[in-house]
Amino acid sequence: MKCPFCKKPQQTRVVDSRTIKDGRSVRRRRECLKCKERFTTYEDIELLRLTVIKRDGTKEEYDRYKVENGLRKALEKRPVTEERIEKVIAEIEYEIQSKEKREMKSRVIGKIIMDKLRDVDDVAFIRFASVYKAIGSADSFRKVIQDIMKD
Repeated sequence: MKCPFCKKPQQTRVVDSRTIKDGRSVRRRRECLKCKERFTTYEDIELLRLTVIKRDGTKEEYDRYKVENGLRKALEKRPVTEERIEKVIAEIEYEIQSKEKREMKSRVIGKIIMDKLRDVDDVAFIRFASVYKAIGSADSFRKVIQDIMKD
């Protein structure tokens, strides 16, 4: 690990370690043994080793932050607490992990996200669906809204 102050890869000493609220991250207070400066690191537990198969057939490693960013964009300016957003992200990851697959199509992940968003906020669901399903016309929007109204 490089010290952010002296920029040399040196040994560091952990001064304090705490689990963050979500239980999947650890905050560590470190001290560089060379320059004696202190800094904080955050460590995330890697739960998923998953390859995502995109629509065009290309493959890439699962990225939690892509799911989180898509979810946050859909929920932007909606009355949903940060706590609820974190809970939904955890539920999505749990469901993906429970499938116990090494590879998963992006459509399957999108469907899981849509199912969770439907329970959280209708507007966010429609926002996400408009991108996920590539809705391009008013008639398509009407159909999605009518499907929501049925449920």
